[in-house]
Order: sequence, then structure tokens, then C-alpha cells
Amino acid sequence: MPFVKEKFHIKEETIAFLYVMHTLNYTQGQAQRHIAKGRLIIDGVSMTYTGAKIQGDVEMVFFRPKGTGLRPAFQNKDFMIFEKPSGVLVHPNTMATPYSMLDEVRNIAGDNANATHRIDMETSGLLLASKHKEAEHFLKSAFEKRTIQKSYLAWVDGKLTESFTSTECIKVNREGYEKTKHKVFIAEDGKTAHTDFVPLEYDAALDTTLVACYPHTGRLHQIRVHLFHVKHPILGDPIYGASFEASDAYLDMLQSEEERLIQHGAPRLMLHAQTLSFPYGAKYYIESKVDFRKMKALICPKKERVFNSRNN
Repeated sequence: MPFVKEKFHIKEETIAFLYVMHTLNYTQGQAQRHIAKGRLIIDGVSMTYTGAKIQGDVEMVFFRPKGTGLRPAFQNKDFMIFEKPSGVLVHPNTMATPYSMLDEVRNIAGDNANATHRIDMETSGLLLASKHKEAEHFLKSAFEKRTIQKSYLAWVDGKLTESFTSTECIKVNREGYEKTKHKVFIAEDGKTAHTDFVPLEYDAALDTTLVACYPHTGRLHQIRVHLFHVKHPILGDPIYGASFEASDAYLDMLQSEEERLIQHGAPRLMLHAQTLSFPYGAKYYIESKVDFRKMKALICPKKERVFNSRNN
């Protein structure tokens, strides 16, 4: 498990954050955040005062990466690009998370390496990670300034024949999930969002279209909710396009594999991060080597699947 708890003995009284810095090879800021999160434990109680003086037996909880050997599709001295599998978190969402992409990132490049953007757990494809803090600051800033361009591929429900643009504003659902499991929704008072969509091919037998998606903003679930809004949700989406009951069963991890396929149209979200383009000294353009077109073999036959938001 990536998060471990270990015991340490401090012979001479020292300031808490200095001890964490020297023991875990952290920067001062990292050490102070580590303590503020309650990961320094004395006599079974978390202490959060970074300037406290400590001595004797202590325990610390910290992240120890345990990679599986997944190698970057591309890397240099500053950053790495991975092909993230579907079903894997980018960062651990709790200390009990058994595995995430952060395991691979830090297993290769150390404690100062980090993923620089979000990809939903069920989305596969290109993930950009920094190898050191300077690169992390630059790349995260580039995402914020929108100088990094991304594109995705998606297999969606139904037939799309014309390119289109969605500029519907997106708002986070803060009103609970009594009526819907949607994390975000379209709302006039939401945040500006912009996605371009280009249909690439249609499979009549499966009634599904492969669509290229070009997000110009980075809102939560942006591509998913924009496609759902035009009645062509992404197949395999367990939240947008599925019934309340099916989404609830998915989130509670009560669905069988067969139910997942029938209720959501595929055993995974059929969305793939296909390209990354960004300046970092030189201009980089990286394209996924995964043949996402062939992934349509995972899609449930039209006559068997319940998933179809056009009937909702």
C-alpha cells in the first residue's frame, strides 16, 4: 500500500518540520504540509504544530510509491508522459487507495515528481507528469493559461454526422444527489466552458459514433456533460446517461460486470486522451499509440443495452 506508517526514534530534541525535512528529504513547505495533514503522530495523536519541539518515539505516515513497471511513452529530464489505463486514479483519493498513477510517477522520478493535470479514473490515455518542482510549476501554469492543447476520442451513443461546438456553462452540483448522481450540470450561472466536436466514423450495428473532442477549457466532466446535453452521451458513462438507480449501484460498487455492460453500454467510460501539444523550450506534440478505434469491441450491442439518454 502506497501510504505506510513507520516508527522513528528521535535522540535529541528538534523542531518538528526540520525533522520531517531531513528524514523524508522534503522541502520546508512539504514538511509543513505533511505535519498540517496530521501525518506526524506522537503517543497515538496527530500533532499539527509545525514548530513544536519533539523527541523520543514518533510515527509518520507517508507515501511510498509501489510501481508496477509501467514505463512512460515519452520522457526527458523534465517531464514524462504515460498512457494511463482506464480504471486507475491519477492521485490517491484516500490513504487507503492501493494504487494510482502517482505510484508510477514517483517510482521513476522520486518524491518531487507529480502529475500535472486531472484525468477521470475511467478515462484512458495521455497523462503528463513533471519530474521536479520547477517543471511542475511551469506545466501547471501552462494548463491554467491554456497553452497546453488536448484532444480526446469518445465512442458516443447514436449517430452524429456534423461537427459542432458546445459553449454551455457548467456548474458543480452542490445540492446533493437525491434526484441525480450528476457531479456537474449545464446552468446559465455556471462557469464558461467550450468544447469542439468532430464526428469521425459511425458504426450502424452498434449505433455508435467515434468523435474527436477538443476542449478549450478544463471544467470537471466537461466533455461528458456537453455530449450528454446534446443527447449523445459517452458509452460506458456510469453517471451521465444512465438511470439514477444504475448510477447509484455503480457508485456503491454493487453492480456485476454484466449489469455494468447493459446499464451503461460498456465496461468502462469510452473516453480516451488522444493528444497533447505544448511548448517547453521546443514545441511538443504527443499522440497516443493506443488504437482506441478497436475499443468499440467492448461496447454492448444496441439491442441489449439500456443506456440511451435520448429516451430519458
